[in-house]
Amino acid sequence: MSVSFTSIPEYAVLGHPNEGKSSLVSTLSEDDSVRISPWPGETTECRAFPVKIDGLEILRFIDTPGFQTPQKTLAWFENHPGQGLDKVKAFISENRGLADFKDECELMAPLARGAGIIFVVDGSRPIRSSDRAEMAILEQTGLPRMAVINNKVQEPDFSTDWIAELKQHVHHVTVFNTHTASFKARIALLSELKTIDRLNEKALSEVIRAFEQDWTRRNTLTAERIIDLLDRAMNHTVKSKTDDSTRKDYEKKHLKDRWTSDIRSMEHETHEAIRALYRHNIFNLDLPAHSHAATDLFDRETWKVLGLSRGELVASAAVAGAASAVTVDLAFAGHSLGLFALLGGAAGACSALMGANRIGRTKVLGRRLGAYTLKVGPVRNLQFMMVLLDRALIFHSHIINWTHGRRDGECQKSVPEHETASIGLVSSLDPSQTRTFAAFCASLSQKDDESRISARKNALAALGSILQSLGEKDGKQSGF
Repeated sequence: MSVSFTSIPEYAVLGHPNEGKSSLVSTLSEDDSVRISPWPGETTECRAFPVKIDGLEILRFIDTPGFQTPQKTLAWFENHPGQGLDKVKAFISENRGLADFKDECELMAPLARGAGIIFVVDGSRPIRSSDRAEMAILEQTGLPRMAVINNKVQEPDFSTDWIAELKQHVHHVTVFNTHTASFKARIALLSELKTIDRLNEKALSEVIRAFEQDWTRRNTLTAERIIDLLDRAMNHTVKSKTDDSTRKDYEKKHLKDRWTSDIRSMEHETHEAIRALYRHNIFNLDLPAHSHAATDLFDRETWKVLGLSRGELVASAAVAGAASAVTVDLAFAGHSLGLFALLGGAAGACSALMGANRIGRTKVLGRRLGAYTLKVGPVRNLQFMMVLLDRALIFHSHIINWTHGRRDGECQKSVPEHETASIGLVSSLDPSQTRTFAAFCASLSQKDDESRISARKNALAALGSILQSLGEKDGKQSGF
């Protein structure tokens, strides 16, 4: 990535205490270290939050204290000569150190440097006289000004009143929910800034381009990690040896437990890698209870919901042209639990998954030794692969739609509960995408390196397209 501008676009996020300023900064900068509290007045000093890509700062947002005495501040502005930044600097110079104007002097410091203004208001409450005073103060700065209406709750909604009032004092008004804003919505907000800040128009165009390239890069790396998971999980094998035939059943159960534990660990590692790619550092984030990415991988309900249907399995395997690689799928397609039946201890469960081969029959000092090698895996089961893929897609969808401004374990429902209660995301893939993944599944048992590489490349391309489309959803935002 290369950025051609030398000055960093800087925007001060202003507003009344507890309106959502810190949440907006956290969301736009993708920095969940921003202190956010339900109590007003928590932010007492300006703090800059740089936006970096590949270690290079390309944009800067400044979290500021809330206005405390807007009417007194407006009175000062109205009774003193000068205009624009000269008046801002004069206000700070004259009132620095005075208790009445402590927060106002602090929040105006970035304005004195020429920072653009993002004014945040809570559209779920009515307009007050103090709000009008704040708008009038910001208008007198002469700086580029955007207002963001951030409804902290859905009802009541006074957005229409806010829009009418704000348009008299700022250059642009936008509705932006800091708790649900998608990547598309964040890019839209930056595009709107570009229209009001002509001095930084070129720089912001470069920023937007850098953001889009970085998002594509993250999606590509996510696709690679998911494909690696599928490859590793479906090729994973655990073995043990025993010379005691009476311990075979115990060893079988022990191996199955080891295998399932290994697969769970692989999945967890992949999900954590995805989380890190999207810069989430709050690792106690809980997925919504209704999400099938939050349930255990080998839970019966998970397989019932996320596994492909019998018709889908048979059709995909047939089109893949490699029935030998998916015989387990075809044999168990009549069961809703596919692989789970192999692992669940049902009669005959070990026949396909568990092999027990007598490998030694010799006499030593007149005694016969019988050594058994027990093995679990590899499990090249199309339904198993689709469940892993579905859970990874659901997890990715939650992560990219969990904005960095959310706190306190609030659950972002990136996939509506009524949908995930009955289906996953894989079920919505088009037939060609499903066939691509079935072909990848089949390729894992092939000895032809070229065929495996080609199938993997096709699966990566299909998955990259799916991830890109997920990032473009739910970009609801309106500008005025």
